[in-house]
Amino acid sequence: MRYCLTLDLKNDPLLIARYKQHHKNVWPEIKDSIVESGILSMEIYNIHTRLFMIIEVDASFSFDKKRLADATNEKVQEWEQMMDTYQQRLPFSRPNEKWLLMDKIFEL
Repeated sequence: MRYCLTLDLKNDPLLIARYKQHHKNVWPEIKDSIVESGILSMEIYNIHTRLFMIIEVDASFSFDKKRLADATNEKVQEWEQMMDTYQQRLPFSRPNEKWLLMDKIFEL
């Protein structure tokens, strides 16, 4: 199964550059938490302040299970707190909601 999600970055070129640099050296514990959740592959794309994430998942994956596992993982919480420095939630997101799931509207 494939999911696409989106999020914005703060409109500051220095912060955007730092965010990209962090993603060249993602902590091993973060990578482990991604794989352990059932995510088989993850890609993040960027243009200006917009981020776009594509994830491929196995049958065991659940957004709810991932959210619960992340909430009890100190390293994930540390990473997420650091990423908050750079990320700007979309105006229509709910409290504590960052990456928003996108609806597929076309496929060829």
